[in-house]
Amino acid sequence: MENVQSGKGGPFAALVVKAGNIIGEGTNVVTSTNDPTAHAEIVAIREACKKLGSFELTDCEIYANCEPCPMCLGAIYWARPARIYFATTSADAAKIGFDDAFIYKQLKKTAKARKIPMGQLLRAEALEVFRAWESKPDRVKY
Repeated sequence: MENVQSGKGGPFAALVVKAGNIIGEGTNVVTSTNDPTAHAEIVAIREACKKLGSFELTDCEIYANCEPCPMCLGAIYWARPARIYFATTSADAAKIGFDDAFIYKQLKKTAKARKIPMGQLLRAEALEVFRAWESKPDRVKY
């Protein structure tokens, strides 16, 4: 509620909890920071990972006041928490103007068929970087 009243961003908030302790807090600050990735879950995940000194949220839980959008859901899967709880649904969010259905539909299309045109460039050069990563003996897998 404080975030809505302050005008810092949308009506979204999230917590990351480990062993009953809050280790990450976030609210949506997209409009006040001019950062389209500054969703509540992302902000909370960043804070929690920094505190843990890890890119994984092993044995953590995420609490959010809304079902995660596609971007946040992706970040949550990459962070690997044990569980997530949410209050409102994506349908509830759509009713107030936060409709993620378009993004889910775009994900099902080929790159060329998406609304934002996408094309492939320099694959051979990029594969060289992939091979270097693959053969790096001290790489940190994630």
